Amino acid sequence: MANYYTILTGQPPLTMSDTATRTPLAQLKDLFTEAVSGDDAQAVADFFLKFDCLNLVRLLKDPENQHIDPRGILSHEQLDELIQSEHGTGQDLEQVPEFIKTFPEDFHAKTGSPTYFPEDEMLLQYYTYAIGTKDPEVAAWYQFNFDLQNVMTALVARKNGWKVSDYVKGEGDFCDALRTSMAADFGLSGVMPFVADIIGIADETDPVKKEKKMDALKWAWLDEHTFFEPFGLTALIAYLARTEILERWALLDPQQGRERFTQIIDDLRGEAKIPDEFKGVGQQARAKETAYQKGDGSYQTEADNYSKSER
Repeated sequence: MANYYTILTGQPPLTMSDTATRTPLAQLKDLFTEAVSGDDAQAVADFFLKFDCLNLVRLLKDPENQHIDPRGILSHEQLDELIQSEHGTGQDLEQVPEFIKTFPEDFHAKTGSPTYFPEDEMLLQYYTYAIGTKDPEVAAWYQFNFDLQNVMTALVARKNGWKVSDYVKGEGDFCDALRTSMAADFGLSGVMPFVADIIGIADETDPVKKEKKMDALKWAWLDEHTFFEPFGLTALIAYLARTEILERWALLDPQQGRERFTQIIDDLRGEAKIPDEFKGVGQQARAKETAYQKGDGSYQTEADNYSKSER
């Protein structure tokens, strides 16, 4: 097992209340990529692949958008090639996972369907891919995120009287229980203790506190799973994940936090199902949260570009 003591101790420790200067995630991408090799290098690349996935969706929805999240690995030109070529057949796209290569075709075929949400579909495919990583602890991190989002999705759908099975993604006993169980905890608390935690978080009325508690749950998972191996691959991925959480919160004031939670609801339904008081808020939140890191670690927001895209 590789040991990343030197690179991890060379970075400042992170806490959820951290407001101190830290290495931006875009810079960590280059730093950590140079420090790993073999299967570990693939695991680090897979972490940043999420940003490529979302960049691809962004460009498919708004081809005129010239700004992409620099935390991704693929360049704007490579993303354009993915969109324009058939199944991403360019030579510099050989290492791109197949699900990304075929996504543009699916996007064009399904756009317009009231049940098709490209960001949701892309993230489903991304997590399904990432869960297949060779390191079991890193795979467990992606599985945890996938399950976490599914439980919150099921709770929001149930609370609003929507058909839960229409919104839960994935296969297996866990997903089947979310789709079919009438129990308050979907009959899962005994086997998945975090389900009870999420139910408690879902009852939080302050949307900013709700979002913070969700991230605190993720942070606690990372702490637990890196306690005995503080310098292994999982710790490396955990440092990246914690940095991502802190960067996202650095962009949000309380109003944006409130809008973000409204976005979660907006993402679950078509426009016809949105109560009048929530219409338009989710799109505003997406616009305000779409920020791109500059070389000095600060951010520039491209709200005007992203707000052009519609579900």
